[in-house]
Amino acid sequence: MISPADMILFATVVREGSFTAAARRMGITKQATSERIAKLEAQLGVRLLERTTRKLRVTGAGATYYDRCASIAEQVEEANREVQEGGDEPIGLLRIASPTLYGRRYLVPVVTQFLITHPRVQIELVLADRRIDLVEDGLDLAIHIGALEDSSWVARRLGEAATYLVASPGYLAQHGSPRAKDLQAARCIGFNAFETWSVEGVKSRIHPVLVVSDLEVACEAAMAGVGIARVPDLLCREAVREGRLRILFGPKPAVLRPIYAVYPSRLNLPVKVRRFVEALAAHVDA
Repeated sequence: MISPADMILFATVVREGSFTAAARRMGITKQATSERIAKLEAQLGVRLLERTTRKLRVTGAGATYYDRCASIAEQVEEANREVQEGGDEPIGLLRIASPTLYGRRYLVPVVTQFLITHPRVQIELVLADRRIDLVEDGLDLAIHIGALEDSSWVARRLGEAATYLVASPGYLAQHGSPRAKDLQAARCIGFNAFETWSVEGVKSRIHPVLVVSDLEVACEAAMAGVGIARVPDLLCREAVREGRLRILFGPKPAVLRPIYAVYPSRLNLPVKVRRFVEALAAHVDA
């Protein structure tokens, strides 16, 4: 029978990236680690890892098996943590990073309520529109919008971020409602001197009449009638509802990207992180 302990050890080897690091974390020798993984592969009859003197690579079968093993490891850690914590409240500093707009418009109410509910927690909220390195930046948790770039992150999907092409009624009265093929010649508001926008399967090379570095400025300029802007639903929703902006090209978003809560590891996940992720998910579902 295959030992669950060996399955957890395999997950640790993959996550740590080497036998040496995994052995150190598990408190055993490198030789014992290697022997147990070799035994596991023999029992399964499948090669899980490709080993060289300098690198460790997970095979296709190993990657699939890792997902299951990592899930088992997480459940074991969760069970141990529940016993050790004994239902104690979250405590200590929680460092969270988020894209600026999402943080301002969505995250602040969650943070506020979390601090009221859990008075022994302190939160440092970092709003930054740049690539975040969870470990290097010393973060407990980050909000990530778009495809995940780092496969070592643990991620919980929270929802989707929709982006629409919008324009003011005044702009449309003057210039007419554009068709997808007309977009290249339209007056647009962008974030670079040259951009490519895709609408209804048509890709258009855009030369913005106004280039900005802030989404809120782009939305304000669109409401003022400067041109067509591509902005998140989170930002333009109220203006659309009030009639100050209109969504172009039908109800389907121009861009739809996933929203994740990401953290460095499943193992030894602090209760403050787990509870905050749960609060985020509950807020999304509410």
